[in-house]
Amino acid sequence: MADTAAAVHYRVEAASLAGHRYAVELRIARPAAEQTVSLPVWIPGSYLVREFARHLHGLTARQGRASRAVRQVDKCTWTIDADPRRPLVLRYEVHAFDHSVRTAWLDARRGFFNGTSLLLRVHGREAGAQALTVRRPRGAPGWRLATAMTAVQVDADGFGDYAAADYDELVDHPVEMGAFWSGEFTAAGVPHRFVVAGAPASFDGDRLLRDAQKICETAIRFWHGAKAPPQGHYVFMLNAVADGYGGLEHRASTALICTRADLPRLGAAASAARLGDGYVTLLGLISHEYFHTWNVKRLRPAEFARYDYARENYTELLWFFEGFTSYYDDLLLRRAGLIDDAAYLKLLNKTLNQVLQAPGRRAQSVAQASFDAWVRYYRPDENTPNSTISYYSKGALVALCLDLTLRGEGRATLDDVMRALWRRCQGGPMREDDVAAVLAELGARPFGRELADWVHGTGELPLEPLLKAHGVDVVQDPSPLAQALGLRVAEERGVTIKVVLDGGPAAEAGLAAGDEWLGIDVPAAAPRGQPAAWRLARLDEVPLFAGPARQVTAIIARDQRLLRLPLTLPGPCTTWRLALRDDAGAARTWPGR
Repeated sequence: MADTAAAVHYRVEAASLAGHRYAVELRIARPAAEQTVSLPVWIPGSYLVREFARHLHGLTARQGRASRAVRQVDKCTWTIDADPRRPLVLRYEVHAFDHSVRTAWLDARRGFFNGTSLLLRVHGREAGAQALTVRRPRGAPGWRLATAMTAVQVDADGFGDYAAADYDELVDHPVEMGAFWSGEFTAAGVPHRFVVAGAPASFDGDRLLRDAQKICETAIRFWHGAKAPPQGHYVFMLNAVADGYGGLEHRASTALICTRADLPRLGAAASAARLGDGYVTLLGLISHEYFHTWNVKRLRPAEFARYDYARENYTELLWFFEGFTSYYDDLLLRRAGLIDDAAYLKLLNKTLNQVLQAPGRRAQSVAQASFDAWVRYYRPDENTPNSTISYYSKGALVALCLDLTLRGEGRATLDDVMRALWRRCQGGPMREDDVAAVLAELGARPFGRELADWVHGTGELPLEPLLKAHGVDVVQDPSPLAQALGLRVAEERGVTIKVVLDGGPAAEAGLAAGDEWLGIDVPAAAPRGQPAAWRLARLDEVPLFAGPARQVTAIIARDQRLLRLPLTLPGPCTTWRLALRDDAGAARTWPGR
């Protein structure tokens, strides 16, 4: 039975598999005379107000046989007048039809939920013990339950009673249900479980377990050497779908989503160097979320010492917690032997070009991008690449620059900095001043200028000289036409413009997001000396029809009007490609070695 010492007890069951509804009963043993409850508006790790309460309905309250009036205070908060001497029982339902890792899902094949989407916060009782009972759904044979929450009394399939020390812990343990695939491994003495929903018959579970074990062991050694990590167990929950990608970290688990075709397949090449790009992307996601076990779930911004679930929680440090994690996710794949130098440089090169091809890097610092995550990162629009920069990708490059600088000066590495921060902050809240202090201590000089320029400034990072100093050459390859024009397009039915980048030929010509680029008008030219207009099916037909002409007229459809815009086609443009030199001296301090 559930923990009777818990003053707050939740019971979750499926109200309707076909209707995608959970039923929740909340029992408060000793309510306040005016008891307030609320549902979070966001989930830690995903910095956007998502208004989870919009899916909650039918909230009622009773004490014994007597009903109690429920008054709604705001979009996510309710109060109930109660007798403090008697238990208060609330009942409500939650619609769960979001495949993402951030909310909740329920149908006849699978159930999943984060506590922030289902479990009302009992004001005044957040710091006390919380109990959760999850009942087996009726009409769902073969279902099992997986969660990292502490089990109190559960059946062989995992359904039953769980306990958490407080509300923060309660909602930091997502729950996965269904007839999923399940496997286990041990890393540094810690038991790990991997569950996969939606896997096809070709799925190679043993391969996934072996590779995930290497990632986990490499991460644990990174942080603790031969010592034990803080988590006593860990659960990976992966949902394989037709098209999807993402993850969300938790203190002892992670929820992941991937494209089904990216799973490892039975009979596929066993060589790490021959892994498919999709599977490497999945391994990078696993590495990223597992690294978060330390970097953001424990070592975390001081502003996140205690979450405020009712509003935005601002910090300028996401460049460190997401960006540095993005630096290490692929790097640890290399150190684990899952990819080689060429594959690692390919991944690093992708990050590098994502930053260099975004004009927003000159408009916004990565610290400001962190602060603005609540209104920018999760709400991209046609102007996002011009007005902001990703704290993931540029933060990863800041980490690279700091690592190469430290290694080049020969006193420390970024690995040393991360471990020293863990010790300094005791695996807890951290400020940027802590980063500066550790850099100065280990690097034997102040790093204030680098932090000011690279984190709080909008100038270019010194990537090329730092890479060359460590045996990595920057090769200039011809750019794709879209990049040279300053465009991002869709080519499903003709050419539709999605983004126009500042400073490019397309912006100078007046092209705009949403335009349909119908064709080009080419002036008189050899061999026949006659002007010609051509219909475009794909963007790469522009040079085919333009020939040697550099001045053409773009024929655009905008809001049902046909426009003719003079366009200057770009000359040769280049993009970066990284290549590791066979230079033992320069490559000796390369982070992947």
